[in-house]
Parts: sequence; C-alpha cells; structure tokens
Amino acid sequence: MTPILHVDGLRKSYQRGLIKRIETFRLEADFTVEQPAVIGVMGPNGSGKTTLFELITGSNAPSAGRVLCRGTDIHKVRYDERDRLAIHYHQSYQVRHFRKTRPAFMMEPAASDYPVVHLFDEPQFNTQDGYIGFMLDFFRRLRSEGRLVFLCLHPNERFHLEILREICERFVFVRNGRLTHADTFDALVEHEPVQAYLGALLR
Repeated sequence: MTPILHVDGLRKSYQRGLIKRIETFRLEADFTVEQPAVIGVMGPNGSGKTTLFELITGSNAPSAGRVLCRGTDIHKVRYDERDRLAIHYHQSYQVRHFRKTRPAFMMEPAASDYPVVHLFDEPQFNTQDGYIGFMLDFFRRLRSEGRLVFLCLHPNERFHLEILREICERFVFVRNGRLTHADTFDALVEHEPVQAYLGALLR
C-alpha cells in the first residue's frame, strides 16, 4: 500500500553572501507515515518547524529531496491544486500561501479532491466553552476519514502538553533543523534536548 506521506531525503539550505556563500541554516528530514495518524510536533523557535510544514505542502522549494503525498510528488503538482494534497493552517487557521516559480502547464494535476495531509501550525486553543474538545474531535474525525494530521504546538501552558498526550499517536521534535521521532510522549521526553525545551512544564 502506498504510504500516506513519504518525506524522501528532504533538505532545505539557506545561505547568505553574494560571492562567498555561507550556509546559515539547514533542515533535513527523511521519514515515512504509512497510515492515517495524528502527529505532534514541537521545537524551539527558529528550529525549522514551519519550514518543514512549508516543504510538505509545496509552498517552499526544497534544496534536495522530495515529498510524496499518496505517491504524488507535491512539488510537481499545479500550484492551485497542491492544497488538495496537503494544506498548512498557520496559527489562527489561516491557510499559508506560496510563491510560484514554474508555469502551470508544466505541472501535474493533483490526484485528490480533498487534502490528504493537514498541518496545523501553532493553532490558538481557546480554553472557553468546550473549544478544545471541539478541535480534538475535529482532528479525530480527519484521522477517521483517512487523513494525516500534524499538530505543531509551542507549549507555554501545561494544558498544551495534555492536548499532545491525549490526541497524538506519534511525535516529532525539531531542533537546529534536525528531527527526533518518538512513538510515545514518554519516549519523546526521555531526550535531554526535549527536557531542556519544556523545562518547568514537565515538573
């Protein structure tokens, strides 16, 4: 069966300097998600989380590698159809847009009418009137419909960790452009960089 998402040797490098180019940041990712799931993502500011989401949705061009959504290379799909494969909601559920670099006639149509991968980038969770429960039910419904959900949070309250524990089946920690994967929350927080990042929230 074709994996729902295959991030294959993905790399994004940022450089500065006109004559002597100096690399200032590099993101590297290589992983596969076989089945629908809800995956929690955490990491310090500037670690590469949003860049990863942009690469998965095709709104940022990789320096190397590819992203396959249900076997389709999203970076070869028409710009106006990429959100039929993967969609990036930034903070208050605003959809991220992207820069066009190739004419549409050179690209492929999407093989889906509804996003397969949904990436929520630091959504604002309102603690009033059952809103959190509503959103968690929404994530579960997407999963039950065969979708893959990424939930990226920058925890500054203990209830953020409780949300991740409750809804997520796998976890990714992004630090300095490198990804650490874990099958459970407890396994994730065994890593010292994760403990340092969460600090007092774990006590």
